[in-house]
Amino acid sequence: MTIRVIGAGLAGCEAAWQIARRGLNVELVEMKPAKKTPAHHTDMFAELVCSNSLKAARVNSAAGLLKEEMRRMGSLLMQCADECSVPAGGALAVDRKLFSNAVTDRIKQHPNITLVSKEVTKLPDDGINVIATGPLTSEPLADSIKEKFGGGLSFFDAAAPIVTAESIDMNSAFCASRYGKGDGDDYINCPMNKEEYEVFHSELVGAERTPLHGVDVANPKVYEGCMPIEVMAQRGADTIRFGPMKPVGLTDPKTGRRPWAVLQLRKENADGTMYNLVGFQTNLKFGEQKRVFGLIPALKNAEFVRYGVMHRNTFINSPQILSAAFAVRDNPDMFFAGQITGVEGYMESGASGLLAGINAYNRAMGNDMLILPENTMIGALAKYISDETVKDFQPMGANIGILPPLEQNIRDKQLKAQAHADRSLKFFEKE
Repeated sequence: MTIRVIGAGLAGCEAAWQIARRGLNVELVEMKPAKKTPAHHTDMFAELVCSNSLKAARVNSAAGLLKEEMRRMGSLLMQCADECSVPAGGALAVDRKLFSNAVTDRIKQHPNITLVSKEVTKLPDDGINVIATGPLTSEPLADSIKEKFGGGLSFFDAAAPIVTAESIDMNSAFCASRYGKGDGDDYINCPMNKEEYEVFHSELVGAERTPLHGVDVANPKVYEGCMPIEVMAQRGADTIRFGPMKPVGLTDPKTGRRPWAVLQLRKENADGTMYNLVGFQTNLKFGEQKRVFGLIPALKNAEFVRYGVMHRNTFINSPQILSAAFAVRDNPDMFFAGQITGVEGYMESGASGLLAGINAYNRAMGNDMLILPENTMIGALAKYISDETVKDFQPMGANIGILPPLEQNIRDKQLKAQAHADRSLKFFEKE
């Protein structure tokens, strides 16, 4: 028997891998290289289009717990991410090119996976299928999904710029991780004093943006985790200074004091030749990005190898459509996985693909569906996207708030997160 997986992004690759490693054949259908979405730049699978950070590494955090659960379930993405990591303080970040190459190579080399390069324009009506076409599903297929399940939902997502390491003015920057985490020099910090920040903030708020067709450019419907820096700055003079540009935990060695505001730059690749502007997702016109971000002293001569972009993300109304197995309720031969289901984040997408792939295999073999306990992070996400009581459905990433309460009330946030992690991982120890 062959199971069809449509889309070779994070979710699709993970789903295909989980099916193939269990011994069934997979037909992995991907429209690259013939056609790409506006956000994709390479022909590789599992391409990271926004940040290269996979969020917190420590297990006693929501993101770290999710990744550890995936490791224990034999995740392909986590194997590749751990192999391709770059220094990022307390986060797990990867060299995005090495990561995509690693996933692509493993997928292409697996004897049970057959690649088909073509665009799928309508929902298949035969066999068992996993739809993992992502938040930028091509219009014909998106129309087919809307026709089958009703109107789609959408929001806008943004990516941050990348600059070359050699163009950063290190006379105006210093290397350090916040609170001394990591190796101490995982980030390049670009400090600003009060006067510099106020000029920057004023220019940022007034800078010209790229038009978004059919939406209010000043107030687009944007996922909070990827809010454009200029939209966030509109909320108040100190909003970004207490957000992406917070200086807490950092001391400028040149002054011996904490800066007024700081932009952190994170390694984009293992060689350290490119750096990502952390938290600086943006929809500014390219020329404006160079002008406004160049007001930050360390970036006054910055060379941009990629400017920030903003794009539409589409997701289905999963609570009315999917079960916690990521299967369509009235058609259990069809599964959805990835951000199109309303999970938000790289590894959240991968986790949904992992579970959808396992359950597509289970469906083919006549086994019961795997429904993970809601006190696991993957199980909690699966419950959220399948909860029929949710009326105003919006994308959700891993967070402690979606886990059921602990038996005992713990006030300390770190201890509480650790207790959640301990409870979750006990389940995987039994497996």
